[in-house]
Amino acid sequence: MRLLVDLGNSRLKWVLNAPARWELGMALHQGEDMTRLLDDAWGALEAPQRIVMTSVAAKELRQALEQWATRRWSLVPYVVQAQRAQLGVTNSYREPASLGADRWAALIGARALTQTPACIVDCGTAVTVDALSADGVFLGGAIFPGLRLLRQSLAQGAAALPLAFGDDTSCLARATADGIAAGTMLGLLGAIERMLVEQQKVIGPGMQVFLTGGDAPLLAARLTQPAIAIPDLVLKGLARIADTL
Repeated sequence: MRLLVDLGNSRLKWVLNAPARWELGMALHQGEDMTRLLDDAWGALEAPQRIVMTSVAAKELRQALEQWATRRWSLVPYVVQAQRAQLGVTNSYREPASLGADRWAALIGARALTQTPACIVDCGTAVTVDALSADGVFLGGAIFPGLRLLRQSLAQGAAALPLAFGDDTSCLARATADGIAAGTMLGLLGAIERMLVEQQKVIGPGMQVFLTGGDAPLLAARLTQPAIAIPDLVLKGLARIADTL
């Protein structure tokens, strides 16, 4: 059994993976003590044979996870980094290793699902929209704030606007909390859809859109462009990478 881990800016996601076994888990870690969180989340797990992970979180959080795994299971996690080319995906970043490892794993996961052009929309603390050509070339992508960051920025930058959670279903809001909720939600949806239009101009017709990340369930039903929601796409890519180690 292997433990696949995606350590994001606010969520820790993992899967216990073995033949015919795919058991997902998730915990919010923002503001939490990582050691205590792992004691609760993983303390009762059987010892895996290998840990393969991506991390875009603060270095201290990744180190805390690595120390916990070493102390508990005598295992040093293998930390994935983006490559120039791997498993049918070619990285066109000017500095390939600077691409976020979670984005790289998601691209590899998507490549296993389709040989058509694809866009991978990862909706987490930040939103990324990445373009993958039909021949497996990662052409580049865009990064912008996710839903929580948009709402936090309003609360931090405008004294009269609270960090509020209202009704996001109409842009004709009649209360401030509803206006913030609707404006940030509809604004984010509009940004994503514009990026998809722009990227499709480059990668051509037949583009499939894969939606992943913690906020994907909130956005999936409201995008006007068809999208396939795969919440564990990064972890599916990690599984493919782990197969090669």
